[in-house]
Order: sequence, then structure tokens, then C-alpha cells
Amino acid sequence: MRLSPVSDPAGDLAEIAGLDLNYDPSTTSGRGWHHDRLRHPLGVEEPGDPEPDGPWAVACALVHDYEFADRHIMSALFHANAPLEGRNMLLEGRFLVLRFPMGVRVDAVVDETRARADGTSERVWGWSYRTLGRHLERGRLVYEVVKNTTTGRVEFVITGVSSRAKIPNPVIALGFGVFGRTTQWRFYRAAARKLEERVRHVLEGGDRPVPDPVGPGDVVRAPSR
Repeated sequence: MRLSPVSDPAGDLAEIAGLDLNYDPSTTSGRGWHHDRLRHPLGVEEPGDPEPDGPWAVACALVHDYEFADRHIMSALFHANAPLEGRNMLLEGRFLVLRFPMGVRVDAVVDETRARADGTSERVWGWSYRTLGRHLERGRLVYEVVKNTTTGRVEFVITGVSSRAKIPNPVIALGFGVFGRTTQWRFYRAAARKLEERVRHVLEGGDRPVPDPVGPGDVVRAPSR
């Protein structure tokens, strides 16, 4: 827990690189685990493959850079030049005047076409991360940009499995127990609205937001101001 922003992002990212997962992925179907899913519309394209400059492509670029979060709730520090898969990220959650640094690691990149039960297909791109030691939560979060190639509908899909981690500080543990799930869903909904807003901004001719360089080297913070 901190009252000020991260002061040594490169050092903290180096420390995160040495951390392991804080949970066993094979246990997430057990008691105490939450399974969440949110779908949010981003726009409509012509049926078929995604358009080069349409909502799907714009959203994929923004999701790649973590340019969808509400920075009043969550931001992320990472090395911009690191490959997406395997990227270590220092998330900084905010609650009132408090800041909570939490490490995660991107474990998979999704880039595929899926068949749907209704006979249509979806073009999907996205990525997921898993939580590392010292995180307030345990689990995995998946961010996907999905286009129905039959209807042209483009959506942002967030899928998560999570539970509370062991929190040594009793005050923080109590606060997380009271406000954790509310804040979690607040983050999901805010992220979906922010991505929709930024996709619309780019499609209307605005510049695509990119993470802010904070240094040293290629360390950036997202979302940008």
C-alpha cells in the first residue's frame, strides 16, 4: 500500500520478473472462486473479415497497449518493447487516496477464429494475465476484442476468474472483503466504457492514445493521460 505513485518503475518491474504465480491454476473451479464475464458493444462493421481501420482493428491496438483502463481505478507500468506474451506488468490500483501495486504476467495471446453455437463465427484477438506474488487477488483475467463475422458486431469481452489472496495487513484485508467485488465490477464496466469511448475517438479522426513514457528506458504507463 502506498500514498504516492510508483517511484522506481524499472526496479519494481525487475522485482516482479522474479515472482511466481500466487495460486495454483488447477484450483480455480473450487469454492471461493468468482467467475465473471462482461460483453460490451464497440461498434459494427460490414460482415466478413475485420476492416483494416474499423472498430475491431482500432480496439485491438488499444487493448494491446492497456489503453482501456480508467486510470482513476487502475493503471499499468511495463516495458513497451517487451513481447506481449510474457510481459510483466506492475498494476497500480487506486482506492480513495491509497495506491496498491500488484504484479501480473501476460500468459497468453489469443488470435483466432471461433465457431459459435448459433452457426456464426467470431474473429478474436486479445491476451490474458495471471496474478503474481503480493497481489491482492489470485486468478486470471482475459481481454478479447471479438467480431461476429456474420453480423459485423464488434464487442469487448472481459472474462475473469478470481479470489482474494492472503493479505497480511488486517485493515487492508477487511477493506478488500467489503469493497473488493464492488470495485472489481466497477473496473470491468469502466474499462468497457473507456474502450468504447477511445475507439469512437479514433474513428472520428482523433489520434490513437499511446502509453506515456515514464522511463527509464522503454518503461511506460498506461492508460495515457
